[in-house]
Amino acid sequence: MIALFAERSPQGSDAGSCATRLAVLVGVAVVGALVVGIVLIPMTAMSPGILNAVGGLRCISEEDAQQAQASGYAEDSIPENYLRIYREVGEDKGIPWNVLAGIGQVESKHGRWDGPGITEGHNDWGAAGPMQFGALDGSAAGNSWGGEPIMDVEDRPEEGYGQDGNGDGVVNVYDPADAIPAAADYLIAHGAREDLRQAIFGYNHAWWYVDEVMTWAENYDAGEFETSTAIETAVNCELDAEGVPIGQAPDDLSQAVVDWALDQRGKPYLWGGTGPNAFDCSGLVMRAYESIGVSIPRVSQDQWSFGPRVPEGREQPGDLVFFDVQRPGEPPGPGHVGMVVGDGLMVEAWCTDCGPIAVREYHAAGRSPVLGFTRPLEHPDVAAQLQTQER
Repeated sequence: MIALFAERSPQGSDAGSCATRLAVLVGVAVVGALVVGIVLIPMTAMSPGILNAVGGLRCISEEDAQQAQASGYAEDSIPENYLRIYREVGEDKGIPWNVLAGIGQVESKHGRWDGPGITEGHNDWGAAGPMQFGALDGSAAGNSWGGEPIMDVEDRPEEGYGQDGNGDGVVNVYDPADAIPAAADYLIAHGAREDLRQAIFGYNHAWWYVDEVMTWAENYDAGEFETSTAIETAVNCELDAEGVPIGQAPDDLSQAVVDWALDQRGKPYLWGGTGPNAFDCSGLVMRAYESIGVSIPRVSQDQWSFGPRVPEGREQPGDLVFFDVQRPGEPPGPGHVGMVVGDGLMVEAWCTDCGPIAVREYHAAGRSPVLGFTRPLEHPDVAAQLQTQER
């Protein structure tokens, strides 16, 4: 599946991100038909870009893993972690590693292209991840991944090619360690061991696509490539753009709340969800406080009213940040909330099409305006709950 230059509207994405009181009462039903197959989408000229989260947050999870700048990598380079996975999977599956690398280059420039659906969410046709699997029920691309883009391994359906390639217990279309072996299995299922070109055609139904992949594969086989530093996706970030650890709270209770919320990164958004496998925005922060034995209101409107308010500029990790999203027919107050983790960053469950729970900037361009901040740990009811625990 070729990713296209199609922008998701962040303003529209904020709408509907949290369950209302009605949703809490009636619950949520999720039904989908799994459709296996990858469809052809015309490809426009690609240009390299920064691998980023919404708003341009640059994250690194290890000292030797950095995000690629717009001109920071050679077109013929392969990130070292991708190269290792291509080679390991190729040997394990009996598929030429350079062909897998050719597909990774054409689809996403080995995860470095900044188009929609590479590191979170989907493109307009439902494709997701560095190998651009169809991963959205009912989309033009279908759901050849099977199930949710990110799911616990025990939730993986029988249909589809998604798998836990690195044994971390999660089937993640955005993780090259899962997506690359899935791509190999897709090729095998389409006859790669008998007719490799025909199998690549099955991946994306165009002979020019086959030629493009094979050209890159031949270059890689001849050693005509460089190895660049490893790249990680923003959902896994531990450091901010300056290399400072995120989520350093001022006290032990706030730290426990922040750590719990950050541990949910990578899990899917689910409207009305309160965990443990998926959350909506207010469900995430409610459960984070519940992890330390504290009860706060369920929905964002009531969480905003709960307070107490904190002036902008004085917010700290563990505080809640609310967005000016209000819709007709819903209770008054903000319709979206995230948890502050410091330096203008928050961890949030954003919306169905916005990708997994992740760290993002709350003043990023295109986001709804920030309405304000609260500090639940300073609410009298919360203080009373904590005192009861100490007895």
